[in-house]
Amino acid sequence: MFRFPFLALKTLLGALALLSTALSHPAAAQTSDPWRVTASTIDPKNYYGVTVANGMLGVVSAPEPFQVKSVVLAGAYDQYGRGRVSNFLNSFNLLNMYLEVDGRRLSGKDASNFRQELDMRRASLTTTFDYADKATIRYTYYALRHLPFTVLMDVSITAKKDLQLGAASVLETPDALRDAQNYYNEIDRPHVVLSLLTSSAKSPTGKLQLCASNTFLFEEPHGQEPRVIHEMWDNNMHLIKFGKALKAGQTYSYAVAGSSITSAHHQDPLNEAERLTIFARLEGKQRLLDFHAKAWDELWKSDIQIQGDAQAQQDVHSMLYHLYSFSRAGTDYSPSPMGLSGLGYNGHVFWDTDLWMFPALLVLQPDIAKSLIEYRFRRLEPARRNAFAHGYQGAMYPWESADTGVEETPVWALSGPFEHHISADVALAAWQYYCVTQDRNWLREKGYPILSATADFWASRVERNGPGHYDIKNVVAADEWAENVDNNAFTNAAAQVNLRNAAAAARLLGLKANPDWLLVAQNIPILKMADGTTQEHATYKGEGIKQGDVNLLAYPLNVITDPAQIKKDLAYYETRVPNEGTPAMTQAIFALLYARLGNADKAQLWFKDAYEPNLLPPFRVIAETKGGTNPYFATGAGGVLQAVLMGFGGLNITPTGITQSKTTLPTGWQSVKITGVGVQRKAYSVSR
Repeated sequence: MFRFPFLALKTLLGALALLSTALSHPAAAQTSDPWRVTASTIDPKNYYGVTVANGMLGVVSAPEPFQVKSVVLAGAYDQYGRGRVSNFLNSFNLLNMYLEVDGRRLSGKDASNFRQELDMRRASLTTTFDYADKATIRYTYYALRHLPFTVLMDVSITAKKDLQLGAASVLETPDALRDAQNYYNEIDRPHVVLSLLTSSAKSPTGKLQLCASNTFLFEEPHGQEPRVIHEMWDNNMHLIKFGKALKAGQTYSYAVAGSSITSAHHQDPLNEAERLTIFARLEGKQRLLDFHAKAWDELWKSDIQIQGDAQAQQDVHSMLYHLYSFSRAGTDYSPSPMGLSGLGYNGHVFWDTDLWMFPALLVLQPDIAKSLIEYRFRRLEPARRNAFAHGYQGAMYPWESADTGVEETPVWALSGPFEHHISADVALAAWQYYCVTQDRNWLREKGYPILSATADFWASRVERNGPGHYDIKNVVAADEWAENVDNNAFTNAAAQVNLRNAAAAARLLGLKANPDWLLVAQNIPILKMADGTTQEHATYKGEGIKQGDVNLLAYPLNVITDPAQIKKDLAYYETRVPNEGTPAMTQAIFALLYARLGNADKAQLWFKDAYEPNLLPPFRVIAETKGGTNPYFATGAGGVLQAVLMGFGGLNITPTGITQSKTTLPTGWQSVKITGVGVQRKAYSVSR
């Protein structure tokens, strides 16, 4: 632990310096397009890819032509590698290709005018480049929103001279997988020939079977398509290819459609991968793109429109795009801190989902938010067993969760056995889902079982040392630098809220609440320092904090409501957050609270400080910390979006639904309009 004796003014000056640095950072592209992020200068050594995803399958870009860094599937875990716990798996890369012009295979060294553009409106990434004086090449790939396991790459080559084109689609088994099997099938029908390139492999322990299949989509009439040739290189790689002669001025187009699925998703993934690829092939490129666009148009009916800050508008769209991309309705999957952007944090689910991403999704996409709660509901029984193992009643959710719902925190991290506030975070999300949807059937069937079981946990977790002293001892705080402390402010307040919401849910359902819940809630202490500042924990002496803790009592917990107390706590703890090495959510809460308090300048300061110093080139993707290198940090995006929605937009999640309170826009903003809010798809506006 260490102390921060400096004054608030010094901290604000430091924050302003950071903002100046961020604005000069290469990631801060000079653009005002609300929907497109363009990378026209790409340095492969300083490149952080952007993810194209559909809530099930994520494709991460690379700086090399026709290469993709990785393909990640939600829900696919095996126990290997870091920490002896379940880890995300890279699936087969469906979109790695190569292109040859006059016998020369193109690489990044051959590409001039290389440019990549993320279209957030259509959830696509387009790459364009020139090859010498011979050709201009363009390709766009999509993780099709309406087909959760299917991707599409659309390619066009414009010949500047007569040339011979050679194109291949390559399936290579990722290093972590084993026992690869490769297949090639041609299915000949009177109106179409299907050439299926297929691979299957086992996960590291053999727990899962992972499969992928793809095929070319040609635009020529049947019988005039190029001849497809299959090549087997070794057990871990094979490909299909074709050749085509082009005349100067001719533009030739083709596409690749493919599907990737595992035995975590389907009992027969090998055949299903091929079936889904055949389905995509026979739908045809235009129908696939039309349905994909329609699905994203529907999602974007829930939007945030900002007047007065074009860069903030683009950045907020990027945050929404990533949260929408990393989750989907109709599942029981929940995103990890890095979503589908890679293997960060092993793909595990933390409080990052329930407290940071969930509220923004709930307000704008209740159907998607339902999937995140379904994830927790289906893992309620393992949470009960976890409580039992630790000597408690009810349900104790694990700090890190994967597919089974058991504790997946590596043993060297104390957060596994001690960061108990996660159970209250899950319960808060369940209560908020009811508040927004007013769905009492859901509350009875799924919400109340979560709320009551977690309330039972807290009633057994407290140590009853007399009135006002139902202490919660020996926890890791929300501020994770505070390990094995007593009466942590956030943990205690979240437990109070959990207990009260469980009692409220029982009343709504006409059930008899456990009378002990409210008794315990009113006797859990929230500590104060001598000057009246809320104390983070019993032994807290003013040291630096990793992330927000006390300030979360004002939002989202609403335990502290007095504006004077909120100001006092902000003034104290905003000077305790270091400039480096801390996650991005804390400053977003500062921005939110200052907007609600009417301080436009500080709302603007902390809004920018919440993410601009964390941006990485060339797509302004968010890292977890300032100067960090592990994008995409969806947790931070969720925090910033809450600052916009609940801070600048004034939205409140209440027991009777979504309401709007008077608030203040950041300095320089003229208006915010939020569309498609809640189940009734309402619109809310705030103007100066």
